[in-house]
Amino acid sequence: MKLFSIETIPGKTYEALGIVKGTIVQSKNFGRDLMAGLKTLVGGEISGYTEMLNEARQIATKRMVDEAEALGADAIVGIRYGSSAVMQGAAEVVAYGTAVKFKN
Repeated sequence: MKLFSIETIPGKTYEALGIVKGTIVQSKNFGRDLMAGLKTLVGGEISGYTEMLNEARQIATKRMVDEAEALGADAIVGIRYGSSAVMQGAAEVVAYGTAVKFKN
């Protein structure tokens, strides 16, 4: 499966199969939350949260790809990511794009 953040693939013709997405709501564990709270006192990157969000993006991307494969897609174009706080200590990450099938 080829993944593109651009809206069109130069030199390729294809048909759009539809929007595909993958989502995950991931929570922090107590240890990460405690360390993050301490880190806010001194400033700097909160690496535990960075790792958590990177993992969540990977899972959301895989779910999006699985949905596209179920449609028979060859690629996904226009991929975007979003995130939001769902509740205290939990964030949603969504990956979405348009599944396409190459024409011969």
